Amino acid sequence: MGFPKDFLWGGATAANQYEGGYLSGGKGLATADTITNGDQKHPRRIMIELEDGTKKEINRFEDVPKGAKAIVDEDVYYPSHVATDFYHHYKEDIALMGEMGYKTFRMSINWPRIYPNGDDETPNEEGLAFYDNVFDECLKYGIEPLVTLSHYETPLNLALKYNGWENRKLVQFFKNYATTVFQRYKDKIKYWIPFNEINMSLHLPYTGGAIFIEKSEGELQATFQALHHQFVASAVATKVAREINPHFQIGSMLGMSLYYPKTNKPEDILAAQSANRVNYFFLDILSKGRYPEYALTYLKKNHVNIKMEPEDITLLKENTVDFNSFSYYYSLCTCASPENEEGLVAFVPDNEIIDEFHPRKVRNDNLEVTDWGFQIDPIGLRIAINEVWDRYHKPIIISENGLGTYDTLTTDKKVHDDYRIKYLKEHIHQMKICIDEGVKVIGYTSWGCIDIVSAGTSERSKRYGYIYVDSDDYGKGTMKRYKKDSFYWYQKVISSHGEDLD
Repeated sequence: MGFPKDFLWGGATAANQYEGGYLSGGKGLATADTITNGDQKHPRRIMIELEDGTKKEINRFEDVPKGAKAIVDEDVYYPSHVATDFYHHYKEDIALMGEMGYKTFRMSINWPRIYPNGDDETPNEEGLAFYDNVFDECLKYGIEPLVTLSHYETPLNLALKYNGWENRKLVQFFKNYATTVFQRYKDKIKYWIPFNEINMSLHLPYTGGAIFIEKSEGELQATFQALHHQFVASAVATKVAREINPHFQIGSMLGMSLYYPKTNKPEDILAAQSANRVNYFFLDILSKGRYPEYALTYLKKNHVNIKMEPEDITLLKENTVDFNSFSYYYSLCTCASPENEEGLVAFVPDNEIIDEFHPRKVRNDNLEVTDWGFQIDPIGLRIAINEVWDRYHKPIIISENGLGTYDTLTTDKKVHDDYRIKYLKEHIHQMKICIDEGVKVIGYTSWGCIDIVSAGTSERSKRYGYIYVDSDDYGKGTMKRYKKDSFYWYQKVISSHGEDLD
């Protein structure tokens, strides 16, 4: 069978990791603009100002002290402020994507570039015009934009003034924003994703939900209340989208965490089943329009009382997504017993909750790991695709997948990244098997098209792209673009409709 001729081959980025243009063109501050750099040994930090006016850095897993607020200190380095400067290089970069043969380009609109404070009465025309230019450039090369409305770029003012998505008012602010861009780009964009990795608030409340936990009634209460508001906002945006253009396609986006049992003990198998249901919690609501029973039981057991409006249940039920998408980088293991626990993957805070919605993360000894500790598991992608398809029977887009690792630019300006080609080849092969078995996978947007700032550690040396950007971990360099070997390989994959993976 193979990949269909209209398959959406492309790549994915996020404005806070790629765009730059800090405060240019009337842009306001986003929550991401307050998060500093980090590395494999040191988590990224948030600069805060205490009630007495003193400044302090805390790691982004810590609760913000009561009365403190996130700020931007001009003496501190913030990776999002320049990123890899798509703001000034978009024509060049999109031309390179066109040369590769992209059918789609997944990107995010930087919310505070449109509404600088989030609660503004009118949008910023200069920001709207910027994305007009970006989308026109994509369409010039036959590239279909796949646009995320919120990719960790909540206006900072909404965090400071309303405590982010814990506050119901953000549903209306998001509706205003979504309505503006849907109307503006209704003839240019078909595919939309309201929230990137909507499950992120579960693990990083400030990043995913713009929440200061210390201002809340408790972490679980604040987190699930924020998630509910995001679910409702997604449904409201979906309803508005279909009223504006019935041909719009609206999708979910999940940060996929696929768990295997550490052993064949029934207890570990049960632990893995429970861990995987966390994925389904989000997709059940977005795809089926209802809270699943196991989630309601969990909320009741933990005394979480989600405040809902009478119309919420109907909104969720009547405005489900058209397609499901997810990011997939690695699989995990889990276990029932803490004595079997081993460290895994970047930064897991010491105080992280361990329960049904926060599983233990355990290494799988059968898998290779990347330089950043991510386990390489191409078959895991196939398993994830099959599970999502069997449960929801809606088209699937793999919205992120890629290898972040060190690259070397040779003296003749080449990058020989056979390791990246191998990683992508093996994952695409497993995706092809799913399609051959009848699963409706309609697109693949590998992360991140071009070298951008890493979301986890902020390091530019953790490179994902087909295009090398001359910029170090502190944003120093020429910003010149160079094609890697993987550029030509992916060009061949696209031109052959996925038949030539060698």
